[in-house]
Amino acid sequence: MRFVAQRVTGAALTVDGRLVSEIGRGLVVYFGVGVGDAEKQAEKCAEKLSALRVFEDEAGKMNLSVKDVKGEILFVSQFTLLGDCRKGNRPSFTAAEQPVRAEELYRYAGEKLISLGVPVKWGVFGAHMHIEQKNDGPVTILYEV
Repeated sequence: MRFVAQRVTGAALTVDGRLVSEIGRGLVVYFGVGVGDAEKQAEKCAEKLSALRVFEDEAGKMNLSVKDVKGEILFVSQFTLLGDCRKGNRPSFTAAEQPVRAEELYRYAGEKLISLGVPVKWGVFGAHMHIEQKNDGPVTILYEV
């Protein structure tokens, strides 16, 4: 399981020209589920995201979490995070979990974030999404469990 978290001042997600989700200050999280991943990894990712200190405190140090700043998470499923391009130029996605199980774990992780007190706005699993985000910093964190 992998995620990429980007600190933003705002983000909007649309599908077919229709606004689906929008956040202000917070994190856009791209979340990928690998073959064999389970609830334990999803819980670990949610716990890491809720406590990740990537927002600046009054001294300008990255010391605050998304919860501390009362931010939100735009949570987007992205199987391409499991792409392997070591051989050739076309990525292989054999490491990505099958869609039904991947969606279960994506939903599970998002619900865990909510239970940890983080407001979550959702992407649309399996859809072709357009995401506009205003990166802050930029600050981008990659995590794998």
